[in-house]
Formats: sequence, structure tokens, C-alpha cells
Amino acid sequence: MPRWSASTAAVLGAGLLLCIMALAASAQPPLQPGNMQVISTEGKRNSKFSCADTKKNSKRPGCTATCPNRCRSKCLVLCPTCKTFCLCDFYPGVSCGDPRFTGADGNNFYFHGNKDRDFCILTDAGLHINAHFIGKRNPAMSRDFTWIQALGVRFAHHHLYVGAARTARWDAAADHLALAFDDEDVAIPAAVGARWSPPTAPALSITRTAQTNTVVVELRGVFRIMANVVPITAEDSRVHGYGVTDDDSLAHLDLGFKFYDLTDDVHGVLGQTYRTDYVNRLNVTAKMPVMGGADTFLSSGLFETDCAVARFGRAAAGAGNGIAMVTDSKYL
Repeated sequence: MPRWSASTAAVLGAGLLLCIMALAASAQPPLQPGNMQVISTEGKRNSKFSCADTKKNSKRPGCTATCPNRCRSKCLVLCPTCKTFCLCDFYPGVSCGDPRFTGADGNNFYFHGNKDRDFCILTDAGLHINAHFIGKRNPAMSRDFTWIQALGVRFAHHHLYVGAARTARWDAAADHLALAFDDEDVAIPAAVGARWSPPTAPALSITRTAQTNTVVVELRGVFRIMANVVPITAEDSRVHGYGVTDDDSLAHLDLGFKFYDLTDDVHGVLGQTYRTDYVNRLNVTAKMPVMGGADTFLSSGLFETDCAVARFGRAAAGAGNGIAMVTDSKYL
């Protein structure tokens, strides 16, 4: 799989990541940001396509290329060089599929965890994010196939739930997102650009970037999360041996994270890669670098902050009230 250096990833930028994820999820014909195109593979393996330079008065010739097999439904192409990659290959803070993360150092790694358990993805003094894993057991393997079904986000005294609703048969036209804030369900109109923000935490917002299944969750100055609900398709199951049955499409989340102003004490499966003293001890040349130590990140519940490396609630050195400032003080 391609491994983009941290410097290359930084050049692409978080804003471009979120733009591309929105384009890839949208039911509308995609716009082309610059000379990057989003190509639908329509479920076909080794889909070939051609592209030309979209820059005005360009004299560079076009090219023909092939979408990588690992791109499940769409791939991204830089024209006219025809460099292709999947959304989940290239930017720090991405988690996709059988959880494959891209760390802040630009390296990809897998974290399998266990099905029906919760793991600490990021934990810092004022922010804690757990992920709930669902999965399937392959009798021929010693581990579960796992995917992230939901996030439990804690900041100040608030709890935010972002999840994929269980569904037997996948319908792309239906909304499979489940959202809740402080134990109250959140309903957002099925329209691109529809936005919700709670009066008790006005810096928090959830915005639809497609009519269904894709939102950007932002806590101003703290994080931005792109969440996209996707199923395991019959083709995915056939190729990888997932053993998906007709009673559950294993809907799960593909995620893009952007964090602001983390402390250097941050930890968690993904969070630790943002530390200045982080040393990547994984075999990055392996086909599938795997981060172990699942017990270190195990939490007793989706909103619990009791993993072994928990940092939530600790006062950062030199900090005041930290993240509490994003909550309207009159509600505290």
C-alpha cells in the first residue's frame, strides 16, 4: 500500500481531505478541485480511466490509469500524471475499513482490537474519544475482523455519539447515521449543508456534506471529524473472506480526524502519534503493520475514560480551564 511521508501529507492539507471525502460521499456529480478527480469504480476491480489536465491552456497530454483494487468504490486521481490513490491512504488522522489508521507521522498501521469492545482512540486533558468495534470471526484466523461502528466523544461535561445504525440490507439512499448529544438524539434535515449546533455547547456543530450518511463534526478550535457510514459489500466479503451474511451489512464508519492544540501528553491508539516524543516501532515496511497492545487502550464503555493510558481530566501544564471554554458558562 502507498505510504505518504508526513511532509507530503501536510502539503495535501486537512481542508483538501475533508473536501474530497465530501465529494466521494455525495450523490451529486463531483466537482473537480484543481486537477484532482474523484473516479467511481462502480464496484469493478481494476477500473481503467483516462484523464486530462484541467488547467486552462495546458498542453500536457492526458493519460490512462487504473484505480487500485483496494479502493472500494471510488479512487482519487491527479491529472494529467495519473497518480492514483484511495481516500484512506494519504492523510494523517484517517481511519478506514478493518481499522487502518494513518498516524500523524504519515505511516499507515492496523489496529484490530476486538469485536463488541470499546477502545481509546485519543485521550488528552480536555478531550477523550473512544471507538466501539464490531466484527466477524473467521474460524481460520486467531482474531476478529473488526470495524469502527461508533465514536464516543467527551469534552467538558458533554457526551457526543456518532455511529452507524445496524442495517441488514444496505440502501445508499437511506440515512444510516445515528447521532446523539448528552443522551438526546440529534436529527438533522437530509440536505447538503444542513447544520445543527446545541445551545449548551455553541462551539460544536454537525453539518451534512451529503444528503445521507456523511457529516462533518466540528468543535471549534479543538477537532474536526468527517464521518462517513459505509457497508461491507458482497464483493468486499468475497475478496477478503469476511463472511458477511444477509442479516447484517456491517455498516461502519470511515473517519477523517483533524485535531487542534493537543497537549504533548496526548495518548491513545491514534493520539500517541501526535506526541513530539512518539517513536514508531512498527515495521512500516510490512504489508500490514499492526499495532498491538489492545489491553492498553481497552475502555469499559463507549464514554468511559478508564483505559490504561487515559489522560482526560488532567490539568495540562500551564493551562487554565482548557476545553471548558468552548461550553457556554451559563449552562455549567
